[in-house]
Amino acid sequence: MVEAKYYVRVIDAGKPLRIRKEISEIVKNTLGGKIVQKMKREYVDCPLAGKQVPFLECYLCVSFIRRVKGEVHCAGIEYKIRHE
Repeated sequence: MVEAKYYVRVIDAGKPLRIRKEISEIVKNTLGGKIVQKMKREYVDCPLAGKQVPFLECYLCVSFIRRVKGEVHCAGIEYKIRHE
């Protein structure tokens, strides 16, 4: 099992963030539409990308391990979206 290098807080932006349609569709097929609508309003301050990243992109990142109680456990490998 991969150990987390970073623990990143998930932040509510209050309004939906711009996310590429294919990312939204991949997550919607995995998790379901209702939860995706909530997650579209969330972002993380990504230590690998060095910027704010929408949570749905973070969820598909190769370094994403899990999300627990509003915190993302990140492996710190690299910022790269899976399924591309």
